[in-house]
Parts: sequence; C-alpha cells; structure tokens
Amino acid sequence: MRGGGGPGVGTPGRPRWGSGATTPRSLSTGSSPRGSDRSSDDGEELVEVTLDLLEDDNIVLRSVEPAAGAAAVAAPPRRHPDPTPSSSAAPSRSRSPAMRRTSSHRLLQFSQELKATASRAKQFSQDLTKRFTRTQSRANLAAAGEPPPPAAAAPSSGIDAALEARAQRRRRAQLDRTKSGAQRAIRGLRFISGGNKASNAWIEVQANFDRLARDGYLSRADFPKCIGMTESQEFAMELFDTLSRRRQMQVDKINKDELREIWQQITDNSFDSRLQIFFDMVDKNADGHITEAEVKEIIMLSASANKLSRLKEQAEEYAALIMEEIDPEGLGYIELWQLETLLLQKDTYVNYSQALSYTSQALSQNLAGLRKRSPIRKISSTLNYYLEDNWKRLWVLAVWIGIMAGLFIWKFIQYRNRYVFDVMGYCVTTAKGAAETLKLNMALILLPVCRNTITWLRNTKAARALPFDDNINFHKTIAAAIVVGVVLHAGNHLVCDFPRLIRSSEMKYAPLRKYFGENKPTYLALVKGVEGITGVIMVVCMLIAFTLATRWFRRSLVKLPRPFDKLTGFNAFWYSHHLFIIVYIALVIHGECLYLIHDWYKKTTWMYLAVPVGLYVGERTLRFFRSGSYSVRLLKVAIYPGNVLTLQMSKPPTFRYKSGQYMFVQCPAVSPFEWHPFSITSAPGDDYLSIHVRQLGDWTRELKRVFSAACEPPVGGKSGLLRADETTKKALPKLLIDGPYGSPAQDYSKYDVLLLVGLGIGATPFISILKDLLNNIIKMEEEEEASSDLYPPIGRSKTHVDLDTLMRITSKPKRVLKTTNAYFYWVTREQGSFDWFKGVMNEIAELDQRNIIEMHNYLTSVYEEGDARSALITMLQALNHAKNGVDIVSGTKVRTHFARPNFKKVLSKIATKHPYAKIGVFYCGAPVLAQELSKLCYEFNGKSTTKFEFHKEHF
Repeated sequence: MRGGGGPGVGTPGRPRWGSGATTPRSLSTGSSPRGSDRSSDDGEELVEVTLDLLEDDNIVLRSVEPAAGAAAVAAPPRRHPDPTPSSSAAPSRSRSPAMRRTSSHRLLQFSQELKATASRAKQFSQDLTKRFTRTQSRANLAAAGEPPPPAAAAPSSGIDAALEARAQRRRRAQLDRTKSGAQRAIRGLRFISGGNKASNAWIEVQANFDRLARDGYLSRADFPKCIGMTESQEFAMELFDTLSRRRQMQVDKINKDELREIWQQITDNSFDSRLQIFFDMVDKNADGHITEAEVKEIIMLSASANKLSRLKEQAEEYAALIMEEIDPEGLGYIELWQLETLLLQKDTYVNYSQALSYTSQALSQNLAGLRKRSPIRKISSTLNYYLEDNWKRLWVLAVWIGIMAGLFIWKFIQYRNRYVFDVMGYCVTTAKGAAETLKLNMALILLPVCRNTITWLRNTKAARALPFDDNINFHKTIAAAIVVGVVLHAGNHLVCDFPRLIRSSEMKYAPLRKYFGENKPTYLALVKGVEGITGVIMVVCMLIAFTLATRWFRRSLVKLPRPFDKLTGFNAFWYSHHLFIIVYIALVIHGECLYLIHDWYKKTTWMYLAVPVGLYVGERTLRFFRSGSYSVRLLKVAIYPGNVLTLQMSKPPTFRYKSGQYMFVQCPAVSPFEWHPFSITSAPGDDYLSIHVRQLGDWTRELKRVFSAACEPPVGGKSGLLRADETTKKALPKLLIDGPYGSPAQDYSKYDVLLLVGLGIGATPFISILKDLLNNIIKMEEEEEASSDLYPPIGRSKTHVDLDTLMRITSKPKRVLKTTNAYFYWVTREQGSFDWFKGVMNEIAELDQRNIIEMHNYLTSVYEEGDARSALITMLQALNHAKNGVDIVSGTKVRTHFARPNFKKVLSKIATKHPYAKIGVFYCGAPVLAQELSKLCYEFNGKSTTKFEFHKEHF
C-alpha cells in the first residue's frame, strides 16, 4: 500500500512527490501517535514514516505505513504525546547534511505536519486492520465452505473499489505533472500580487508594521492592512488563522519576527508550499481531507474577496459541482493532489473560449512590417502613417489658422495706415486684428454643434474630406481661440487704447473728434458707452460659460460648499451655455456701435454671423417641432444593478437610424428644458427603441427616482429587478426624444474587422452594432438558403438554359457583409453590470454559428488569474462552463476574464490573424484608455501590414 490511495495516505502536510530534478535520499523512522483509544488486544501499533531528503532542502514524505509485525514486537514502545521538533528532526540531522541546512521554521512546520500525519496514520492503520480482519474472515469462511454474508460484502467491496480507483487516478496525476504544468504552477496561487520584488515588498510591510503595531505586536484585525490586503480583509484574516493553526497557535496578535515568518511562507516561490497553505485554509480541521462543506466555505470566502455577491448565493451548488468532478468515487472528500490537479488543468476543460487562439501557421502571415529598417525609412514611415491618420484634421486646422492669420494681418495693416495709429499705436492695430478673428470664430463655433446638418453631411461625399468625428473637439478648439481673441481685444482696449487716448494732447486728439466727440472722453465714459457695456457683458457671460464648461466643473470634480455646489455638474454647464443668446445679441449691438467706423457696409459683424446663426436657429426650431411629433409610448422599464435604468419605447414610423447613433431624451417630469444624449442600444431592425441610462449626475439621478416610483416590486417567478410595463397600474412619466444623430460608430460597416471596446456604460453604442451584425448574418443565411431553393445551380446535365431562367439567376439578390469579424471587449467593475445585456450576449453566442463575433467580458473587481484569492473562482468558472456552458460570473455563455485586458496583446493577435485588413477600433469610455488605444493603433500601423483606425465616441 506504499503511496496508495487509502484515506490519509496521500495527504501529508508537505509536498507529495519529488521532482525528477533532484536525487532523493530516503530516511525511515518509527513514530507512534497516542494510543489511548486503541484496543488493548492489538497492543501498541507502530508507524513507519519514509521521507525523501532532497538536495534543495525540501523534505518529501514518501509514505506512512504500519510497521512490520516483527518490528512491532522488537521495537520498544514510544509514548510521546506529540511529536516535537526535537523528536522528529534529530534523526534527520544525524543522517543528512540537507537537514542541517533547513531553517528553523521549516523544522517547526515539518514537526507539526508530522504530528498531523501520525494522526492520519493512526486512522489508516485502524482501517487497514479492519480490512485485514474482514479479508481474513472471508478466507476462513471460504475454507469452511460457507458463503460470505452478502450484506457485509457489498459495502466492503464498494469501498475497496473506490479506494483503488482513487489510487490509480493519483498515480496517473503523478505522471501527468509535466514541465508545462510546473511552469503554470509557478505563476499560480500567489497570495501577494504586484510587480514589487520580495525585498521591496517586505520593506513596505515592515513600515506598515511599525505604523500599525501596538507595544511591538500586530493585531489580527490590522494584519490585512499590514500585508496590503485591505480590499479582501476576510481572506487575509483567514490566511492569518491558517498559518497560526499550522504553528499550533491560536493568537490574536504577532510580533515582527512572527510576521516575517508568515511573510516568508506566503511569498514562497515554491508552488507546493503555496498550494499547501491554500489547502490548509480549506481544511479547517487539519485531517487532510476537504469535505463539501469546507469547499462551500472557501467558495464564499473567495466570492467575498472578489465582490461576487451572486456567487455566494450559489456556493452550495458550485461546491457540489466540484465534488462531483474530482470525487467520482463518492468518498465524500478530496485530497491535496486532487486539488492541485484541478487547479493546474483548468484550461483542459472542453473548448473553453480561448481568446484569439490561432494555429502556428498564422503567426508567419504578418511579419512583413517587422523587418529592420534604416532610421530614414523609419522616420519616413512614421510621418507617412501620421499624415494618413490625421490628414483631415491637419488640412482643416491649416485652413482655419490661415484664414485667421489673413484676417488679423489685413486689419492690422488697415489700422496701421490710419491716423488713429499715431495716437494709440500698436495697441489699436492688435485689438482690431483680434476683433476680426473673433467675428470669424463666433460664427464658426456654432457649426460643429449643428448636429442635424453634420448627421446629414456624414452620408455625403463631404465625409471623405471633413473630420466630422471631431466636431466637439473642433468646437473646443475654437472656444480656446475665442479666449485668446478676447484677451487681446478687450485687454488692449482697456489697458492700452483708452489710457493713451485720454493722455493724448488736444492737437493729437483734434482729428479724432468726429469719432469720440468734441470733448476728450474720460476713461469711465468710454467704459460706460454702448461699446463698453456690451463688451463687458460679453466678457462676463463668456467667463461664466467657459469656466463651467471645463471638465472640473462639468464632471463635478471640484467640490464646493453649499449653496455653491450648484455651480458644478451638467445642469450648471447646460444652463450657463445658454448665456450665448445674450452674448450674440450683445455682439451684434457691439458691432453696430463702433467708435471708429460709421459706414454701415463696413460694419461686418452681422455678415459673419448671418448664416451660422440662421442655421443654428433653424436646427433648434426643427428639434422643437420634431420632438413634439415623435410621440413615444414606454413599453418597458427596468432598473438593473449598478444604478442603470433601461427604457424601452415604441419606435415612431419616421424614426430611421443606424447602429451606433444616439438620440436626445427629455423627461418633462425631471426638467422641461434639459435634453441629454444617449446611445441607442436597439438594432435598426427592431420594432422598438431602447436606451440604457446610468446614474452619473443630478439629472440622471432624478430620472431614476421618477421611474423607480412608477415601478412595481418584483413578483414571484421573475427577477428581483424593479420593473414596469404597459400593464403597470401606476402612470409612467412622459418621455420626448429627438434624433437620431451621427457618431463615429455608425460607419462600422466600411471596415473589414471591428474592435469594439467599452468601459462600463460605454458598451451601449456597440450593443446596437452587435445586434445589427447578428441580424445581417441571419438575413444573409436566410437569403442564401432561399436563393439555393429558388435558383438551383446550373449543372452539366442541363444542356439548355432559357433566357428567363438566366435572367433570374443573374439578378438574384445578394447580401454582401464586408465586416468579416468583430471583437467586443467590455470592461466593467461590477458583476451586476452583465445583466444589462445578458439577453443580447446569449443570443449572439447561440446564433453566431460562423464565429463572426467574438465577445470578451472583463471584470476588474476580481483579482487577476494566478492570485490565490481568485484561484478557486477561475477553476470553478472553467469547470462550470465545461459542464453547463454558462459563465458563473456573468451568467451568460460568454467567458468573463479577470483584471484589465492587455490591449497590446489584443491588437497584436488581431494584426496577426488579419493581415492587410482595415480594422476599425471604436472606443467609448474614460479618456485615459482612449489615449492608450490611440497610441497602440499608431504603433501597430508602423510595424504591421494591418491598418488600425481609432475612433472615440463624443457627445
């Protein structure tokens, strides 16, 4: 039975089998656990413990067996209550230099494990004695010619078969522990994550100890903070209890030396050491067995550490699943080697969605751009790719800057040649040059926000030359130019022009009397004039609007005390921006009451503003009447986890849109003036409109409150969500819509491959694209099937084809889908977020038989793969998907990855799989990741044959 599969035989407290890299030396010693409960008839039972002492100071337990009968008789009885370090380590020191090199904490740990092993050996010896007794009884009965009792034989035979089956599986597991498995093991079950070296990490832990310790001792409650597990305190304290239990201690505080010992154990590079700690965390009673109840407890602990509340609710079900998988013999417990096998072989479960896995042949398809190039060629290629990506922006900016420079120089020269220059000098020329650029920019700033016009122009040939995706960025750029113009114009007038005019002599002032009056004006008179008052009004309104439009105020990053907190948020931005009405009225008056120009045809302000203002007023008028004509009826309302409100409404007959577009929504019950943009999440082929609204500001918060009041509590048989529909007794609030409006994502169909990246609620514009792609795939397959039925192919057997048949065959409809593949990456922080689009993801996974769409969910609240806190979650995820086809985290058929995706690897693999393809990268989310993706696209365009075009959603 050496190394066999009986209970406790294969579950020592340390590594189970040695690696072939070292040559073991065997050491056998006798030990006897306490025998107070033994039958006196059997006498004292001795146990033979066989150890392997490896060259790398590891102690490997080879076997624990009852001593031979003769040895048992000859050997003197040993009655140590517990094996101590001295009793267990003394023989080792006398036999092997390796034991002398072993540190003290290893000896202490080994002695504790030997004690537990001896206890298990006692149980094993009792089982062995019973089995021997039963076997001997059956032999005696057989010799006497009597049949064995059937009731007793069946259970014995079943247990024997189960134990033998498990022993065979263990031997196979030993043989299967390959080099690749060992490499995966090194990366797995890390208790401390992060890139810091062990020495640097220990320095930080020491500093935390010095800060948190009281009287030289660190309490159990402060242990998580000390080792950097503040976000998973339950897991850290369980780890503390486990390591204390292994040291035969039950303490609530430790000193620095004990902390150092614990730190060495949890940061040990040996996978076997980390696995043993993890096993001991599960094995609370230290009997070497893990029961289903203990598995359930560790599942709940891991779920708590990773903020997976739903997993905790299903812990019992998943514990049963694990026991079913790795305890097929039905013994009711699992051992250490089985846990290791499950953790190391999680990737072998059937076809578990390995992201972007290709054959090695594909790796050589896209290496043309990776060859070494000369510095000149590198610079040339870099410049070429930059121009290719930005030529639309560059030419528009160049024309705009050129026009501003031309207007400034024209006015500058014009006033340089007038008499007023002799009095006011270059102050007046600079002010007038800046004023001319202000007229231009005050006209142009309205064009980028004429959304209906831009949406229409997107579908024309103008989209080939104009960067409509950057309309909001251009709007902001013009605003910055206006700020510069105001500073130059108003600053020169107030600081330079007016003082020089007032200080001028009567002789110099005489030619200017026709402009400023017979008497030389005072400074206050100049400011109080129509020109001065309108100028001050414009400056004040612009200052308010520009300040509240900045990111700090609009995103409420600035925290102000009450009542000034009303100056932050979207409402403040929205209402302050409407001060532009006052600004434009004042601008027209200001331009008509100029001091130095009296001829009406030379007053050009109204000429600049006429067309843009007229176009903008027309757009707002259209929006007003169109929103009233779009009568929508709310069909369904649901409030999902993560403060997300889903509104499903009827689609007006004239409302036609493309996937990726957005619309404005107004709820009069919240505010009769505010309109907010939201991506349309329904597909163009759907008979309804839907949007998903996340609570991010004051308006969305109030919107959720209003609809929550109209929702009814969940009823039996339905989910626990607050819902409302047409059958709801309470009246639903009225909703107005306006749109649709264009966005970068609407042009997705012109790309060969799509990479869609959404952060949190930023996934909404891409859900419509995925649904539209799926609908097109289904329609294409239906048309192909219908076409093959109506128009059978012409074979050689058919010698004659009439003209009618030929015309029908050649004119049969064909749906061409340019987009061959789409990769969707959704990164979110909350498990409940996956409920938002669960139905869509399941539908795509089920109906996309051609694997055109590949979806990847990423949950950042779960620790990355390889972390001990998520090890069981990762293993359970793979197992459940293999068995049931459902991801335990998202509840869908789509795999959920943990931590953040490595987009450099993602783009690299896509470039390898799709050489010479045009790939559209669409992103919606935080600006930080937008910069990273844009940089990566630019980088890969320079070193691969694949062309990446990056687009970011702007509202």
